[in-house]
Amino acid sequence: MPAERALYSYWRSSAAYRVRIALNLKGLDYVIRPVHMLRDGGEQHHAGYHALNPLEVVPTLVDRGNVLTESLAIIEYLEEAYPDTPRLLPRRPLVRARVRSLAQVVACDIHPIGNLRVLQYLQRELGVDDPHKGEWSRYWIEVGFAAIEATLAAGGHDGRFCVGNEPTLADCCLVPQVYNARRFGVSLLPFPTIVAIDAACAEIGAFLRALPETQPDAPATNG
Repeated sequence: MPAERALYSYWRSSAAYRVRIALNLKGLDYVIRPVHMLRDGGEQHHAGYHALNPLEVVPTLVDRGNVLTESLAIIEYLEEAYPDTPRLLPRRPLVRARVRSLAQVVACDIHPIGNLRVLQYLQRELGVDDPHKGEWSRYWIEVGFAAIEATLAAGGHDGRFCVGNEPTLADCCLVPQVYNARRFGVSLLPFPTIVAIDAACAEIGAFLRALPETQPDAPATNG
């Protein structure tokens, strides 16, 4: 590659996870720059990283010297900057809008409510204990998954993936959220279409290489 492409990532971050999937699907080389979200008060708060990403979250992508933040913006940048790689957004406007809608249910409605800094605030400022934090996360995942499952059914879902028979931006977002759902003990029985899509994605190397446990900063005990 003409210049190093670096992804600042935390192994368990679902936002970074979705960008890793997208980079892999598009066949783009990159190196991981780990940002540990818990060690030393959270490395995302250190001055060096703050200079890259003032919101102090991951992921951040540095590509050809350009700094990009926010996972959906990063993935859309990759789609536009590397048009000769496999597409993650369909060409037809209505189908593309459907993909974006499903992706945004995860990235805008489910994930932000249950991400690390929200859970830390609930505990630190509001005194919410671990069992109730778990209930909080499960509730919002279930609400979002019910909407996704219904949307897929209403659209006459007939492909292996969220939209059709090729993975898209929607699958990049859904799979990490399914990972989180399992982590928090959400029952997936009410969501058979989501489970089937996740299983289809698990057959693809690009998704497997993005798994949290395979990342260079994942602890041996996955703690």
